[in-house]
Amino acid sequence: MTVSTRGQTDRMPEPLRRFVSELTDEHRLLLVLRTQLYDGDWGPMIADLRNRLAGKPHVFRLAARIEDDLQRIQQMTRIEQQHQVNLSHLIGAGAENPELEARA
Repeated sequence: MTVSTRGQTDRMPEPLRRFVSELTDEHRLLLVLRTQLYDGDWGPMIADLRNRLAGKPHVFRLAARIEDDLQRIQQMTRIEQQHQVNLSHLIGAGAENPELEARA
């Protein structure tokens, strides 16, 4: 079953529902940044974070530890692939989340 539409949490498998409900602010911020700065694609975001670690040019600065963010991204990517979802849609990342958007 593909779950990628907002408001369908009642139809989510229990492990996915639990994962989404337990996302930290740091996880949610990464989802917002992916949506707003990288057109929903983890690849360029990961490359940008790795460039920052290597002292190369990068797009933005995160207050959180980069290695921790890379681990969060890896975890969320695994969940998205396993459940065929876009977590950004499930948390309403973007304009509907002004509190998280402001942190970006």
